[in-house]
Amino acid sequence: MISVGTYTCDICGAETYQPITSPTFMPLVMCPSQDCVTNKSGGRLSLQTRGSKFIKFQEVKIQEQTDQVPVGNIPRSMTIWCRGTNTRLCQPGDHIAVSGIFLPLLRTGFRQMTQGLLSDTFLEAHRIVLLNKTEDEEIEDSEMNEAELADLFAEKDLYDRLARSIAPEIYGHEDIKKALLLLLVGGIDKSPQGMKVRGNINVCLMGDPGVAKSQLLSYVNRLAQRSQYTTGRGSSGVGLTSALIKDPVTNEFVLEGGALVLADQGVCCIDEFDKMTDHDRTAIYEVMEQQTISIAKAGILTSLNARTSILAAANPAYGRYNPKRSIEANIQLPAALLSRFDLLWIIQDKNDREIDLKLARHIASIHQTGCQPDIENHQHFINMKTLRRYIATCKKKQPLVPETLLDYIVTAYVELRKQARVSKDMTYTSARMLLSILRLSTALARLRCDDLVSKDDIDEALRLMESSRLLLKDHENVPARQINPIDQVFAIVRDMVPLTGSKSVRYGEAKERCIAKGFKPDIFDNALERYEEIGLWHVNQQRTTITIV
Repeated sequence: MISVGTYTCDICGAETYQPITSPTFMPLVMCPSQDCVTNKSGGRLSLQTRGSKFIKFQEVKIQEQTDQVPVGNIPRSMTIWCRGTNTRLCQPGDHIAVSGIFLPLLRTGFRQMTQGLLSDTFLEAHRIVLLNKTEDEEIEDSEMNEAELADLFAEKDLYDRLARSIAPEIYGHEDIKKALLLLLVGGIDKSPQGMKVRGNINVCLMGDPGVAKSQLLSYVNRLAQRSQYTTGRGSSGVGLTSALIKDPVTNEFVLEGGALVLADQGVCCIDEFDKMTDHDRTAIYEVMEQQTISIAKAGILTSLNARTSILAAANPAYGRYNPKRSIEANIQLPAALLSRFDLLWIIQDKNDREIDLKLARHIASIHQTGCQPDIENHQHFINMKTLRRYIATCKKKQPLVPETLLDYIVTAYVELRKQARVSKDMTYTSARMLLSILRLSTALARLRCDDLVSKDDIDEALRLMESSRLLLKDHENVPARQINPIDQVFAIVRDMVPLTGSKSVRYGEAKERCIAKGFKPDIFDNALERYEEIGLWHVNQQRTTITIV
């Protein structure tokens, strides 16, 4: 923004200065110097941008926080004008507190006549402060000093205690909380010869209703320094990536970032992931692996950074997990999407009297006291502020994998592929799983504030992967239910019925189809008689047509 305009006369060469205090100004035309006035030469002035004085200017739009919205209203927004040192103090997605002067936007000329008695307003910022998402207080020094780290490392089982401190009001789910802790810490980005390998960890929680998936997402959203929370049904592909809007000032098309762009270098929590349409879900594919969003709209060709970790929660295809169905039928998500998740947790609500008793006591205690009860050994939890500072300290570490452990990782991955091949489960095991093991291992090394990955880190990463697949293994051990051949014949004939028109099938075609499937003619006749007695279909007297009732 220009603050002092410098003009040069084309005849006498004198310089003229014009202080500018309003958003608009009228440039000087005639030279006011003594030479031009005396000689009446009428010198013309030209604006010199190199000699003028400019100050930094930024326009910021803020939106009201959710907990402060009046009842029945939508969040209000306001325009902030920042000048000088107040610019570039905040980024999109930050929570800020602004102090300044609330002013009307002055219009001149024709615009002043058309606006009438109404006026646009803005806030001239004098001070901008970053806030925490949970408490209305300033963000302090995010890193911990050596003394505070020594106090934490002096305690036993720091890894387990950190995991239990995530959503302590939720009972159980210890391994899931450890996975969320590693998601917040993250791995290390690699760029071998220009090819980018992401370091962010993606986690998908899929389970029955009432297993606290949404509460875990909500806590991670509050704990992470930068995060965005959205739902699958209330989000479109444009709302997740970027929207093309027209700038009201310049009347040009500009890009406005969506949830994934605003969560850059943070976490994006997506609830009800299974309710999203396939068209909207494809917008996440590039973000989950390439960490960018490619845009080609209205002549704008660019790539936006979306270096974010995806934390998704979804329900199985039929509301609850059905052990009698196959794994693919329960999940019903494309394999290209499942392979991009480092950890896929399938949480099943099983009936267990002992676990149900502990869970009920835990919920009743929280409902009565309003806080998390101490665990058996009376070990206190780490509060959210300390946990956030420790995670920020861990992110500064850049651990490396020693060459002595590479063969161990390769052998473990080959063994996982062998197990998947034996169990005919190729959906979840791909070459991306090897990168997932490396990411989880480096995140565990970061959590210890170490510069090298140890063998215990790799073992823990493999254990977490096996723990997330325990339900799948239990599912594989369930013996398959024997289906009656007569029921199979009925299913074959029912599938032959056209979707539209008459619900009838030719007798000869149905019999040929069943014989081609390996059933004997007498089994087909028995099925025909049994289901005709039940009243599910009707066969005409000439036995040429089968009509489904």
